[in-house]
Amino acid sequence: MTDDQEAKEEKSSHPTSIIADSHATITFKPKNFRWWIRVALYSLFVLSGQLVGALLGTLYYKKGGNSKWLAALVSLGGFPILLLLYFIPTPKQPSDPNNPHIQTDAQAQYQSRSPSLKSLALVYLSLGTIVALNGYLSSVGLLYLPVSTYSLICFSQLAFNALSSFFLNTQKFTPCIINSLVLLTISSTLLVFQSNSKDPTGVSTGKYVLGFVCTIGASAGYGLLLSLDQLCFRRVIRKETLRAVLNMSVFPSFVASAIFVVGLCGSGEWKILGREMDGYELGKVNYVMNLVGVAIAWQVFTIGTVGLILDASSLFSDSISVVGLLIVPIFAVVFLGDKMDGVKVMAMILAIWGFVSYVYQYYLDDAKKWWMTKDGGVI
Repeated sequence: MTDDQEAKEEKSSHPTSIIADSHATITFKPKNFRWWIRVALYSLFVLSGQLVGALLGTLYYKKGGNSKWLAALVSLGGFPILLLLYFIPTPKQPSDPNNPHIQTDAQAQYQSRSPSLKSLALVYLSLGTIVALNGYLSSVGLLYLPVSTYSLICFSQLAFNALSSFFLNTQKFTPCIINSLVLLTISSTLLVFQSNSKDPTGVSTGKYVLGFVCTIGASAGYGLLLSLDQLCFRRVIRKETLRAVLNMSVFPSFVASAIFVVGLCGSGEWKILGREMDGYELGKVNYVMNLVGVAIAWQVFTIGTVGLILDASSLFSDSISVVGLLIVPIFAVVFLGDKMDGVKVMAMILAIWGFVSYVYQYYLDDAKKWWMTKDGGVI
């Protein structure tokens, strides 16, 4: 994670922005083999962590689990694993004139100013509260929806991210982005008309609708969270180092976990956990192992996400996690007995189309910036 870190230490939080002054020459160096190995490894962490976390979370409900607060808690409660990453040394910023992230003195001074403790506390508390709300809504969605339907609905997070970025991060609505918004909206809407009689969980129509609404809410919250992360990195933290990215993962997770503990105790669900464990279809040991597996899987996902943000970009990291949403329904059909009917297939095709359109717009943005800076040019 520390290789090539020199070029990342003062990276802008916007995944496609490059900082240069009027006398700087920008050169683009090809990525080495070790960079590709790291990116492949981090991508594997993201995909496998997301897949295992989603499947085990669904298995918990299928085999007798019923605590929404506990399910939300274990999805974030493993964040102390990330503390080990703080011991990874990070080199100081080099003075290489060919560094692709050259800054002016004014820009360097701006980024070197550390944010106040009050500002950081407000950021972490606000983001942690949103994370907690998203986690609870997701746990309700997994309780009442098949995991394949849940994953397809989560594709709408791209549309919500584009909408929130329009207001917070000056995102432009290009034809590709508009096309993505329309396709992802239609994809999620189709799932409303899916007959829940085919749902192996056998939930009522009311609970199915509740699960659908909660999952849409969680997707909207996650899309907003991505935009707020970008805004906070640009306006408050002003740098994207390993420690800064870890802080944005660990402290909000701590706040969210504390909220989940309060919710678990305040709702009285903690009183039934003993009976829930005794009645778990797979036994007490598997009950504990299931919850531990969920906690570890989502932290593996987070480690992969952090690695991709530092070695690639936040956009690439989010794109890989969205790709993982395509894998979950396939494995859910194989291992959990979910049914992939025509409505789900159509929703998946539209979601893939919307995703490709979304990513293609960022590819066009990157290509435009590359042509503007090639052959020693400047922005």
